[in-house]
Formats: sequence, C-alpha cells, structure tokens
Amino acid sequence: MKSQILPAIKLTFLCLVLLAIIYPLSILGIAQFAPNNGKVQFIENNGKIVGAENIGQKFDKDNYFYSRPSAVNYNAAGSGGSNKGPSNPDYLAVVQARIDTFLVHNPTVEKTDIPSELVTASGSGLDPHISPAAALVQVDRIAEIRDITKENLVKLIGTQTEKPLLGLFGTTKINVLKLNLALDNLK
Repeated sequence: MKSQILPAIKLTFLCLVLLAIIYPLSILGIAQFAPNNGKVQFIENNGKIVGAENIGQKFDKDNYFYSRPSAVNYNAAGSGGSNKGPSNPDYLAVVQARIDTFLVHNPTVEKTDIPSELVTASGSGLDPHISPAAALVQVDRIAEIRDITKENLVKLIGTQTEKPLLGLFGTTKINVLKLNLALDNLK
C-alpha cells in the first residue's frame, strides 16, 4: 500500500504546482503581450462606456446592422453554445425562423445570399463580429431607413473592417458595436 500512496501523493503535488501555479502564471505572462495586457477593452461613446470590445451585444432594430445571434442571450456571465447538432430538428427550426425573420426585414436579399453568421450563434454565444459580407447584405435595408446612400454605407463598412493579424491569423471581420456607433455618427 505504501508503494501506491507515496507516488499518488507526489503526483498530486506535482499536478498542483504545475496546474495551479506554473500554468496560470505562464498564461498571465503571455497576456502581457496582448492588447491592453489581456484586460477587457471598453468602447466609449461621448465619454460613456457603451460596451466591451470582445463581447457581443444584441442589435436587431432595422436602422442598425444586425449582430450575430446568441444562444445565451448575450449573457457574458454564462457564455456557451446551444449544444445542438446541425441535424437537430429544434436547432434547424431556430435557424429557419432566423432566416425567415431576416428575409422579412431584408426583402431585397435572397435566402442563398445570407451569410451563416447572421442566422447561427457562435460557440461562445458572445461573438461581437460579423464578416464584411454579413454587413454588406444589410446595406439596402439601412440605406432606405436612414436615407443614406449605399455608397456611403459601403465606405463605412470598409473603414470598420479589421484585417487578420499580420495578414495571416484570423479572418477579416467587423465589430458590430463599433460599426453601429460609426453609423450613428455618420449624420
């Protein structure tokens, strides 16, 4: 029995040091190279904090660019996906309802032209970004409601587009909150 207890105690102590001390400190060290040292970056508008850079918010009014749907209702305290597979009937019904709603509000768009991120939630349910294609597909609706030319909206989308890190890591994306703030400041 001694021959089994002593190695188990040693292994427990080794895991404790490795996983509770060394690993967290190494992640903290790596975070120092991230923007804002790995701390949350808030977005301000007129001196007031209106959101966080990497946490999505719900935008579903027709005069704004829609954000990506959330399986957790944009609750940052409980991020997560729906955990339903792509063939789950309940999941397919939710996606179809989102497609139908989008088409009602965007009558100039064909179903095949809707980017997937406008009707499917991200894995965390908090993704603050959409693709440029997802923003461009909404231009007709916003141009009509806000009485802004489509060309000005396309330019705005271009100014808000974030390129991949070093041109290699990640995708081309747009932060929806920043885009909608810039949209409000257009007039």
